[in-house]
Parts: sequence; structure tokens; C-alpha cells
Amino acid sequence: MNKTISILGCGWLGFPTAKQLIKNGYAVKGSTTSEDKIKNFEEQGIIPYLISLENLNSSKISTFLNSEILLIALPSKNIDGFKKLIEAINTSTIKKVIFISSTSVYAEENKIVTEKESLNPSALLEIENLFINNKQIETTVLRFAGLFGYNRKPGNFFMNGRIIPNPKGFVNMIHQDDCVQILLEIIYKQILGEIFNACADTHPNRREYYIKVKKDIGNEAPVFNETEKAPFKIVSNKKLKQFLNYSFKYPDLLKIDYNSPLI
Repeated sequence: MNKTISILGCGWLGFPTAKQLIKNGYAVKGSTTSEDKIKNFEEQGIIPYLISLENLNSSKISTFLNSEILLIALPSKNIDGFKKLIEAINTSTIKKVIFISSTSVYAEENKIVTEKESLNPSALLEIENLFINNKQIETTVLRFAGLFGYNRKPGNFFMNGRIIPNPKGFVNMIHQDDCVQILLEIIYKQILGEIFNACADTHPNRREYYIKVKKDIGNEAPVFNETEKAPFKIVSNKKLKQFLNYSFKYPDLLKIDYNSPLI
């Protein structure tokens, strides 16, 4: 097996994933749009590339895509940019793509949502389908719930008196460590052509959750919109756990000490 992986968007998720892959004997090419990150990439053993989806350089992207697996960890909703990327992929050695998406593609219809649910039309969904419908590659789509961990603390999400909507709704969250380990499992086990929801096991209501996470880090008490009755969704992780035989490192969102520097 070719143990070279390209990570497009070597940031909050891509960077720690790259470091773990390198520890396990993979050669990793990582892209960034910031020259300031190049030295750090090199220090970690990541082969750096300056690549912008908004302005793809044909020679640079072709070298970057000289791998077997491409992990896409970009927040961009640039449909035209992704179309050009796919054109480049189709003339490259890439055979497998892992595309990081979001559970935001699901409608909030007051129920548990699985990978089989109907989806809201959106730019993100259109981009998902560009990869899923491309017959030249095998794509696995990972729909992550709300991301947290380390410098991304939920207790800082609503600051300076910002009102938190829908206190009777439910949170769908996942820690960075679980995100990285799930990505590694999919790569190591070569699980392709699937769509997975990735979300912690528990779904506390928003009032309970944000009171706790703010209290843990010593922030001001949250302010809720008490009159709003907005719809909600609870994201199921059942398929992911079955396929990967995966147990979450942080399954219970209310048992986490959000003030811990290890979290």
C-alpha cells in the first residue's frame, strides 16, 4: 500500500491527524494558505504546500496530489473551487478521498437523524455530491458534529452577553481527539464509499450543557432565549460505531472537565 497521504487543509483537524500519521510511518503532504505555518509543518515532518482552493496552481496541485489518499479538511463552500479540484484529482494518482463534512446538512425535524435522512439543499451538500458521484475515486464522507477541544472551548462559544437560542434543544458535539482517531481508523482500515455521522454518544439539552461548560472555565453565566421554541435534531453515531467498532474517548459530554488543559 502507498503510505503517502495528502491533507488539503492541514489546520485544526488536519494538523493533529498528520502528526499521528507520521508517527505511524506515513509520508504526509499538508496544505496551508499561510506562509507562516510552513516552518512548523517542516519541523513536524509534514511536507508543506501553499495551496488555495480559490486560486489553484496546476503544477503545484499536481505535485501535491501525487498520493493515493486525499483527506479534505477545508471549511470552504466554494463549489467552483471544488469542481476544479476534482478535475485535478481525476488526472492524478489519487484513488481514495476522505471528505470532512458537517451534520449541518441535516434538517432539524425534532428527531434522531441517521445517514439515511433527507438533507437540506446547501452548498456543502452539493460539494459532497461532487465527490460521491465521481466514479474515478472512492469517497468516504465524514459528517462531524460541533467541534471542540483544546483551544476551541464550548464555554467561549457565546460571549459578551450573546443570547443562546433554543435552550430546550439538544447539543451534538465531538472532541478533536475522537475526530482524529476516527480519521485514522478509516485510513488504516481502508473503509471507503461510506457516509458516517461522527458525534459523541450523549446529547444533553442546550441549557444544561452551556451552564456547565461556562461554569467549568469560569465564564459568565449563559443567557438563553426563553421564549424560542425552535426545532432540533439528535445526531446518531450508531453506523460509525458499528463499522469501526469504535468507542469514543469522550462519549459523555457532561462528564468532561472543560477546564482541563488536556481537554
